[in-house]
Amino acid sequence: MSSQNPVFIPGPTNIPEAIRKACDMPTIDHRSPAFARLFNPAVAGVRRVIGMDQGEVIILPSTGTGGWEAAISNTLSPGDTVLAARFGMFSHRWIDMCQRHGLRVQVIETPWGQGAPLGAIEAALRADTEGTIKAVLATHNETATGVKSDIGGIRSAMDAAGHGAMLFVDGVSSIGSMPFDMAGWGVDIAVAGSQKGFMLPAGLAILGVSPKAIAAMDSATLPRTFFDFRDMLRSYAAGGYPYTPAVGLISGLAHAIEMLEDEGLDAVYARHHRIAEGVRRAIAAWGLTPCATTPDLYSDTVTAVVVPEGCNGTDLVKLAADKYGVAFGVGLGEVAGKVFRVGHLGMLTDVMMLSGLATAEMCMADLGWPVRLGSGVAAAQDYYRGAPAQVARAAA
Repeated sequence: MSSQNPVFIPGPTNIPEAIRKACDMPTIDHRSPAFARLFNPAVAGVRRVIGMDQGEVIILPSTGTGGWEAAISNTLSPGDTVLAARFGMFSHRWIDMCQRHGLRVQVIETPWGQGAPLGAIEAALRADTEGTIKAVLATHNETATGVKSDIGGIRSAMDAAGHGAMLFVDGVSSIGSMPFDMAGWGVDIAVAGSQKGFMLPAGLAILGVSPKAIAAMDSATLPRTFFDFRDMLRSYAAGGYPYTPAVGLISGLAHAIEMLEDEGLDAVYARHHRIAEGVRRAIAAWGLTPCATTPDLYSDTVTAVVVPEGCNGTDLVKLAADKYGVAFGVGLGEVAGKVFRVGHLGMLTDVMMLSGLATAEMCMADLGWPVRLGSGVAAAQDYYRGAPAQVARAAA
């Protein structure tokens, strides 16, 4: 019997049945007007979700990682310098990718559990009097630690330094679940993936690209073929792709955006905050803490729970999967074994989240960790009962 339990990992997320059906479609000619009728609403919807008022949306058959690679390969040249803070596994991976592409990465080492260091970013940009830094890389939501960074604050730091670098933002685990304002924050490339807030299977890299980033393509010399934005934009003008697109996923993306907007984006963000706050109340009742060091950094899509001294978070994740058929996330990189991660994004409701919290409690008790069964669930219940809530239509 296949498991019907929801997953509580930070992605891929649970897939609504309506989106699953939207992806399940007969073959169509992707060079025909029938494809454009699917594709155009998806592109227009992405613009609205990420708060984009200029530039182009690029949808690639890939994942968020492919979106990162497309961002740098289309706008930068070998030997260019980029600035990035390393404060989690995914900010580290973006740094690693840039180094593999022959870019010079100026790294600001930051303790895991903290967010992007605005003061250090501004200082680095002020010190770059020759303008050698071509782009600032920022992870909006660090999935390894459950930390949200202030992207608007980074833009303010860049403006205060009077620096002309581009701003690239990894929004893979935030876009569609947490507010994102590409235009207001002055983001030049925003990267998302289909399998998080958009509630689809993995398979699409979704990018918003500003006019400034598009102009940078003229001088960029890093190699790109499959990810070449120029080829994509020429084909878009003709109503198609330069190669075979993921037609079913694009159909699902258009439907996912319709569902998000039917619920209302503000309501979607409020639902994620409410569910996340219930998780945080449960963690406090267990006598544990999030990995994020201060409340202003708390993510509304994933919480990394610091485990008790002498315990191993990976043990809980393995037990939950083996005994109860429930998926949580393991700790990654510097926090491997020190945390387990609870994903609370996408197709999720208060009631679904309570089942995950109850499972985590059972696992802690099974492992002999100091926990009173029902304590975290009760704390979350008290919060959910009192918090203003709407029935989450994204779960329909």
